Amino acid sequence: MGAAIAAQLTNAGIPVVLLDIVLPDKPDRNFLAKAGIERALKASPAAFMAPENAKLITVGNLEDDLAKIKDADWIIEAIIEKLDAKHDLWEKVEKVAKKTAIISSNSSGIPMHLQVEGRSDDFKSRFVGAHFFNPPRYLHLLEVIPTDQTSPEVIRAFSEFADHTLGKGVVVANDVPGFVGNRIGVYGMVRAMKRMEENGLTPAVVDQLTGPAIGRPKSATFRTADLSGLDIIYHVANDIGKVTGDDEDFTLTDTFKKLVEDKKWLGDKTGSGFYKKTKDERGKTKILTLNLDNLEYEDQAPVKIGVLDALKGKPLNDRVKGLYEVEGKEGDFMRGVMNDGFWYAAKMAGTVSGQLQDIDNALKWGFGWEQGPFETMDALGVQTVIGNLEKEGRRLPPLLQKMKDEGRDKFYNGAEIVDAKGEMQPYAAPYLILSDLKKDASKVVKKTGGASLVDLGDGVLLLEFHSKMNALGEDAIRMIGTAHKTVQEMGYAGLVVGNQGENFSAGANLPLILSQAQDEEWDELDAAIKLFQQATTSLRFSPHPVVVAPFNLTLGGGTEMALHADAVTASAETYMGLVEVGVGLIPGGGGTKEMLLRFTDQTLPGQPLLPAVQRAFELIGTAKVSTSAQDARKLGFLRKSDETVMNRDNLLAEAKRKVLELAPGYVQPAMRMDIPVMGEAAIGAIKSALYGLVEGGYASKYDREVSLQLANILAGGATNNRQARVTEQQLLDLEREAFLTLAGKKGTQDRIAHMLKTGKPLRN
Repeated sequence: MGAAIAAQLTNAGIPVVLLDIVLPDKPDRNFLAKAGIERALKASPAAFMAPENAKLITVGNLEDDLAKIKDADWIIEAIIEKLDAKHDLWEKVEKVAKKTAIISSNSSGIPMHLQVEGRSDDFKSRFVGAHFFNPPRYLHLLEVIPTDQTSPEVIRAFSEFADHTLGKGVVVANDVPGFVGNRIGVYGMVRAMKRMEENGLTPAVVDQLTGPAIGRPKSATFRTADLSGLDIIYHVANDIGKVTGDDEDFTLTDTFKKLVEDKKWLGDKTGSGFYKKTKDERGKTKILTLNLDNLEYEDQAPVKIGVLDALKGKPLNDRVKGLYEVEGKEGDFMRGVMNDGFWYAAKMAGTVSGQLQDIDNALKWGFGWEQGPFETMDALGVQTVIGNLEKEGRRLPPLLQKMKDEGRDKFYNGAEIVDAKGEMQPYAAPYLILSDLKKDASKVVKKTGGASLVDLGDGVLLLEFHSKMNALGEDAIRMIGTAHKTVQEMGYAGLVVGNQGENFSAGANLPLILSQAQDEEWDELDAAIKLFQQATTSLRFSPHPVVVAPFNLTLGGGTEMALHADAVTASAETYMGLVEVGVGLIPGGGGTKEMLLRFTDQTLPGQPLLPAVQRAFELIGTAKVSTSAQDARKLGFLRKSDETVMNRDNLLAEAKRKVLELAPGYVQPAMRMDIPVMGEAAIGAIKSALYGLVEGGYASKYDREVSLQLANILAGGATNNRQARVTEQQLLDLEREAFLTLAGKKGTQDRIAHMLKTGKPLRN
């Protein structure tokens, strides 16, 4: 965990000293610290946003190198969960740490106030818990846990640093066992195990009910348990159970105890848990499921739950309500486990945190939920939940009793929120949240099925996509032109292109392309490509600044939009790529043209152009996708001047700031008319390379056909003039011609159909 935290710090550009204990049987006294970095480098998903970030880490050991922390601004501990070991470490740290250093523990269980016993008042004033969730790069939550003696200035400064520099979602937790996330999350997991056995369900059925169907990760309940480690859940549940009331009931089921105590089946770390991976006779991986009656593993039969089929495709609130109200043992389970969570979250309000939104955020950011418990109660109706709890004979926590007495049906009510005592308080989200902004209907300037124009305030307009996977259909593309017109007519300073969906954009509308190609609607398809090219290039050549704010999947047309922006403000977790060759096409919205431009512009006068052409060809021809914004900059999708935001919640606000920075004195760019190209010389070089790839089995014959179309664009056409120059429009025309040619071929249509059916590329 320490090495994973160190990796995330380097992702933010922060140099780190990583110290561990000395193993007496190892000649290398820094063995453990080095091993931690090696594990982080090999981790899947990757801990480092780029492998070279590991160079920012200096390794050492706690016996020889403790003095290396003397200049550190922040010292964080992630050692064994034993109080005496922590006391010993803090005594040594206080002797060498500078007087302005913030001191933190990553402990998930030992209260912070116990750790600083015996330390000076000055040390205590700078000590604050910093509990990361694993893996630190991907789980957004950071619980900041002050003691009664922590300086308010330290809490403020550290929380701001964690938010803006580390990119974490900060929840300030009270110094109680389990803090917020584990206290409520582990309780829910323990109760789900008990409810499952009471209702005669299986882990596979429960995971179908408690996963994406109710806005939670695919790993749901028991796959998450396997990933976390059953021993971890066992110890956390037991430890919290020892210091909480009997009514909270952290008691694990006998079956769960047998798995940990007798079988030593601890989940993924031992290869067996509620699920087990094995190989069939053909060597293919298959998943076995634990039979809770005999504790033997069985083939995992397809799980069919009728209510889930009926709710498929419906909005989250409708799915949650449907599962909360359904009859039968599945409904009994869902009502029971959801009521457990509602009751306990309300009971813990004021104990784990004074803010209900902190409890919601801890579950969303630490466990990957789309909604927290109080938000879910709002969706169901708080009075409905209270009625069901009373039917079960539960004593209402004071918060819910006050809600009942006053007849309130929502915790969140616009600009107000109920606090832990049941009183209404003003509420303002700490980030720019579109769903909150759009509650004011006047902020939505225009809306279609696939896109909206939203007034972000301060003279900045937002173009927001909201189709499935934010795929770029015709209405979304046309909205780009409408956005430019609106900016000019209504006097906006500029435009942001962004959204707060799951992904920025997965690219083109493939079903529409396939349908038009199969129906041989070539004029319509040609017009659609022209429209998209006009839309992407308009992002660069409009009379006002345009900033694109990509995050997560930014593929195909999504990347082409970013390539044409005046500036990009990207989330650190941005996965960019021109992936069209995977479906037998080429980037047709200016992406091929733009990569050629970027790489040839980096070629010094007198140097050959071929390396730039080859770089663009390799990037597009292999459908390379960046693993982060840092990797996207290295690949060429982002420029040095483009900005990266560690915390995605800050993304739109930073993009808006960038527009306002660019707006004064903005000069409309002009299209390039003098792009150097190689013509036949480049095509010949690429043909030669393709021959070897096909003959060696690294590329198929149809790969070669697609690649030759790509090569023709990057060569600027089949000219024999080695000093030829072309315009951007000529490259766009070559793109459109290649796109249409490939769309008409059976090989491409087969690839598109296979991708739509399986989600995987076809090698034909």
